[in-house]
Amino acid sequence: GELVFPSNGVAWLQFWSHVSPPTWKAACLYGVWFLAQAALQVWAPGPRVQGMELPDGSRLDYRMNGMFSFLFTLGVVASLVALGWLDATVLYDQLGPPLSVVNIFTFAFAGFLYFWGLKGADWEQPTGRPFYDYFMGTALNPRIGSLDLKLFCEARPGMVFWMLMNLSMAAKQYELHGMVTLPMLLVVGFQSFYLIDYFIHEEAVLTTWDIKHEKFGWMLCWGDLVWLPFTYTLQAQYLVNHTHELPGWGVTAIVALNLIGYAIFRGANIQKHRFRRNPARLVWGRPAEYIQTAKGSLLLTSGWWGLSRHMNYFGDLMIALSWCLPAAFGSPLPYFHIVYFTILLLHREKRDDAMCLAKYGKDWLRYRARVPWRIVPGLY
Repeated sequence: GELVFPSNGVAWLQFWSHVSPPTWKAACLYGVWFLAQAALQVWAPGPRVQGMELPDGSRLDYRMNGMFSFLFTLGVVASLVALGWLDATVLYDQLGPPLSVVNIFTFAFAGFLYFWGLKGADWEQPTGRPFYDYFMGTALNPRIGSLDLKLFCEARPGMVFWMLMNLSMAAKQYELHGMVTLPMLLVVGFQSFYLIDYFIHEEAVLTTWDIKHEKFGWMLCWGDLVWLPFTYTLQAQYLVNHTHELPGWGVTAIVALNLIGYAIFRGANIQKHRFRRNPARLVWGRPAEYIQTAKGSLLLTSGWWGLSRHMNYFGDLMIALSWCLPAAFGSPLPYFHIVYFTILLLHREKRDDAMCLAKYGKDWLRYRARVPWRIVPGLY
C-alpha cells in the first residue's frame, strides 16, 4: 500500500530482482479464468442486440449477458470460499505472480491480434508501421466465431477480476485488524456499484469511443486486462494496512460527490445512447435539439450534451475522485487514479475533437459554437 523505491546502496537491478516472477500455477489459473469468462460470454443467457453501423454499412450482433456472468462468477467464488477450497485473501497474498502472468499474456495476445487483423476488411487495413499497428491494433472488431474479442476484454476478464480483487483486499483487512473500516467499505461499495451499473447498462458500451473507433491492439488489451484491475484497486490495496477514521461531514461529502457524479455520468451516457437509437425521444421532457451534419449524423445539443461536449467525462471524474478521498491524505498512492484518469480524459477529448473536426468540418465548428465547453461547464 505504499510507493516503493530502491533504498540507499541497493542497485536498480537488485531492486528489480524482487519483482514477482510468473509461475505455472498462476498461468494455469489465469488461463482457466480467461476461458471460463469467454465461455460465459458466448453461452450464458442474455438478449442479442445490434451494434452501431460500421463503415461498410453493416452491424454486428452482440450478446448482452454481462450481469448474469458477473453474478454467476461471484456466486461460484463465494461458494469456493465458503467450502474452504479457496482463501478469500488469495488475490492480496499472491498478487505478484498473476500480475506478471497477465502482463506476459497481453503482449502475446496483442501479437495474435496483430496478425489476425492483417486479413481484415478493406476499411481496416493496417498503416504498414508494424510497431504502431501492434500498439493500436489492426482490426476494429476481431471475432472468433460469435466471441467479439474487444467487447469481451473490455469488461469480462478485467472488470470481474477487479471486483474479486477488491473483495480480497477487504477480507485481508478483516483478517489483519478484525474489522472492515468505513473507508474500505466506501471504496469497495462505490466501485461495486459502478461495476453493477456497468453491467445493468452494458448495451450502452456499444456507442462508446473504444467500441466505435479504437482498433483492438496492445493499448486496449493491456489497459483492459492489466491496467484496469491492478491499478483501479490501489485504493483498496492501500487501505488494507491503513485503518484511519473519517469525520461525519467528510463521509457525507464523499458520498454526495459520488452520487452526483454518477447521476451526471450515467444520465449523460444513457441520454446519448437513447438519442442515437431514436432521435425522436424526448430529452428532459422536450424534443431533442441537434445539428444535422452533411454526412447525415446528428449531434445532440440539448440535455446534458447542451452543457458541455463531454458531460459524461465530468461525471466520471467526480466518481474517480470519490474513490480516492476515503484514503485521506497520508500517501499520494491512492490519488494515482484521479491524476491518470484526468490526463486520459483530457487527451481523449482532444483526440475526439480532432477526429470529429476532420469528419464533419464546418458542421463541427457549428457544434462547437453551440456547445462551447469541452468537459466542465463554465471552466473548461
